[in-house]
Amino acid sequence: MGRATGSIEALSSADALVCSFPQGSVIDRPSLSQAKLRELHQEQSSFCANPLVLWHAKQGAGFGSSASELWNYIPEEILIQIFYYLSLQDRYTVFQVCKQWARAVSSSSVWHFTEIRCDSEDEESMLQSLVQFLSQIKHLKIVFDQSKEVNRQNVRRILDLLAKQSHKLQQLCIVCHGENPYFYSGQDILQSIRNICDARNQIDLQHIDFRKMPFTLDDELVELIATTNPNLHSLFINNRTLVCNVVPDTIRKVLRACPKLSALGVYYASLSDDVFLELLKPERAAFTHLDIFCERLDKYIPVISEELWAAVSQKHPQLCVDLEFDHTVPACKIPRILKLNIPVSTLQLNTFNYMVNQIRFVTQSYSSTLKKLTLQTTSSEELNSSLIDLARHCQKLLEIHCYCVVSQEVVEAFLTHCPSLKQYTLKITKERHPWKPVTVQ
Repeated sequence: MGRATGSIEALSSADALVCSFPQGSVIDRPSLSQAKLRELHQEQSSFCANPLVLWHAKQGAGFGSSASELWNYIPEEILIQIFYYLSLQDRYTVFQVCKQWARAVSSSSVWHFTEIRCDSEDEESMLQSLVQFLSQIKHLKIVFDQSKEVNRQNVRRILDLLAKQSHKLQQLCIVCHGENPYFYSGQDILQSIRNICDARNQIDLQHIDFRKMPFTLDDELVELIATTNPNLHSLFINNRTLVCNVVPDTIRKVLRACPKLSALGVYYASLSDDVFLELLKPERAAFTHLDIFCERLDKYIPVISEELWAAVSQKHPQLCVDLEFDHTVPACKIPRILKLNIPVSTLQLNTFNYMVNQIRFVTQSYSSTLKKLTLQTTSSEELNSSLIDLARHCQKLLEIHCYCVVSQEVVEAFLTHCPSLKQYTLKITKERHPWKPVTVQ
């Protein structure tokens, strides 16, 4: 998600005209596919081969005219595609350059995906200019520093404006960063989300991601989201707050209200046998992604049985499960939650416990599905041995991150036996944190 955060200065160079979007350009959201890069390259090559454009370029080179005047001859369709990848701040700047650019950046297709960042106090005029384009946004990502009151006010203003006007919003993602102020629980932001879900606005959200919005969600809000957005395809509410206030019965109601839901992110405490039985109903559409966060309260709840996991995996053969264990989960609970028939794709064991037995179980049970493994544990010869064995068996692994010192043999084992490996964090000596991953070329 997101769009390029490159600056306007990068566009003002004549060199930007005569080459395609480079592979190393800062394209952060959504990433350009190779097909899209080829398409843009063909369009730009066709434009640059235009005799009139070439003539003006030569005139500029020969008679001192500014090469940047070439921008006056770019078709609006290409400008629109370029502006699509700009940040909100840069779109605001583009809007003020000239009438041609203002017209291009005002195109609805430019605004289909928009990321709004509320990180400073000097964004008032930029946010004011956004109002006229809110109705055109289909995919909205809001990123803000929650430590500052002015940022929280701006987020509320944006959400409240969406609640008051007709819009085409299909996807909503809210990301918080910065320190959470004392005694602040985000109730004002949550109330604005409730306002958006007012049925009178005829909202039709299809994707909601609150994983990085650290405000405690309750049954009432989650059920409201589901009942007012029956076409939901994905809902992620596993946002790592201290308390999970969403009970399993609410998740069962969500599944009933949203028959197209195929991806769900929840706390383990929000799952139950009844939730799994809902997934097993014959009329249930294909379910492909279950993202589960396990924390300290899971020690008080019953675990999902091996039989139910097997049945759900058989009913939904494309299902991938991401499991994250918080450091507060008791070590004795982890083996009870991990079951043989879970199609685990991503596993994070952030428990700082002795993990050798769990790693051996992962090797035996998830070798055909595991793509990413993260470990927070302690160094030992047994750990090195278990990791080497895991590398030999989990050949589909894309990422391995182990935040303790391992042997050189462990590093060599993953590089040798995991041909699809893209990133790894495996240190053979102690280093200062944070440890940075290595990208495999």
